[in-house]
Amino acid sequence: MESIEHARRDDLAALRDLYNQSLATSHANFDTRPTTLEQRATWLDGFAATGPHQLLVARDNDRHVLGYASTSRYRDHEAFRHTVEVSVSLREDCRGQGIGTALYEALFERIATEPVHVALAGIALPNEASIALHRKLGFTTVGTFQEYAVKNGRYISSIWMQRLCERENWAPATR
Repeated sequence: MESIEHARRDDLAALRDLYNQSLATSHANFDTRPTTLEQRATWLDGFAATGPHQLLVARDNDRHVLGYASTSRYRDHEAFRHTVEVSVSLREDCRGQGIGTALYEALFERIATEPVHVALAGIALPNEASIALHRKLGFTTVGTFQEYAVKNGRYISSIWMQRLCERENWAPATR
């Protein structure tokens, strides 16, 4: 891995391919149909270089995307404005090399001054590697949704984890 930086428009094809690879080869991605460049462009538009919703990519020396990590809106309700959902996805040939850890560490460093109180992660089971990654980064288990999704004719359960983000410089606004 050479660098970690914010995703750009010219990453769209690589991000689409990574997403579709995950869709086809694992149950971690709950979509059932491949995504298009246009759909990934709409998704990319939900992120910014600052603020609570960011998308980082890891690149190799040739500038190819190896994977990504993101913080996105958890729910649309105003009450969840200080809550983000995190996600990490790597090319299959890049797993187990510390890239996911590096992406998440960079992401949490970048949102450290943003108004984020808690980060949530939903992990489709089984996925011991992802659970271990999240625990390593300070996530704790909240609970498990049993058989709440269906993909490829089978029910999928997910463990939910959270990480409280420490804040010294801001407090939630009262209304």
